[in-house]
Amino acid sequence: MKAVVTGGAGFIGSHLTELLSSEEYDVHVIDNFRSGYKKNLDGIKHVKLHEGSITDPDLVNEVIKDSKYVFNLAALVSVPESIEQPDECIQINVTGLLNILEASKIHNVEKVIHASTAAIYGDDPTLPKKVTMLPQPKSPYAVTKLDGEYHCKKFKEQFGLNTISLRFFNVFGPRQDPKSQYAAAIPILIEQALNNEPITIHGDGEQTRDFIYVNDVARANYLAAIKPDAHGVYNIARGSSITINQLAEKIISLTGSKSEIVHLEERKGDVKHSLAYIEDTKEALGFSPQVNFDEELIETINYFRNS
Repeated sequence: MKAVVTGGAGFIGSHLTELLSSEEYDVHVIDNFRSGYKKNLDGIKHVKLHEGSITDPDLVNEVIKDSKYVFNLAALVSVPESIEQPDECIQINVTGLLNILEASKIHNVEKVIHASTAAIYGDDPTLPKKVTMLPQPKSPYAVTKLDGEYHCKKFKEQFGLNTISLRFFNVFGPRQDPKSQYAAAIPILIEQALNNEPITIHGDGEQTRDFIYVNDVARANYLAAIKPDAHGVYNIARGSSITINQLAEKIISLTGSKSEIVHLEERKGDVKHSLAYIEDTKEALGFSPQVNFDEELIETINYFRNS
């Protein structure tokens, strides 16, 4: 069986590619290496790489031909970058998705699985976050992901193309890039701890996040594909939260670091608390996240230590 993963050389995409390969899928990856790396695909079998962008409709159409599933993880993923370059964000996240949906419709793809984001909830203080809440996107990135959800819904209603959108919360794990200008919290904190540098936290550190391990996210994508009756929008998260202070203390302890925590000025626009409601996700997808957060942190720490 053939599956396509756009952005398949990226952080999350490469883990999904690895999972699909282990399930004996013939995996075709579209990636232009804007934020992905060829090395992320090293050692993964049954993979064919197509270097290019989802903004190229001819490439997308050719690669998607004869596919059973299409997983769309290609995106401009940085909120600050989307503010600086909104046109490019729209071109990749919206026009690129429309190319995928159109090609999937033409080639009778069984299902399109679209990566969306918890950023759609914006600053709404209501917890936990439910997909029935009124969206309040605060950045071009979040707006384009919400737009993508609506396009997926319309292609299902108008053309019968089976689609599903997954709102990822704070994903972490091996292959995440701590040196990126827009790096996420966990790889930055781990790198600081491993180097015995000050652990820098913006604000008082009492902000909370719902972190989910990348392997769980890959598995959620796979389950979303193989469940024929699952469609619409679902949160992909652990369903529990931790403060950034607690996270930093865990990382210092697990690394044996001599780092000290330093609090910096609070960043404008940062959401104070984040927690996902995932009961409907569990029911529809048969998805349950792993429960041992410390073990997942240790695996991530070991990856960065050895790389």
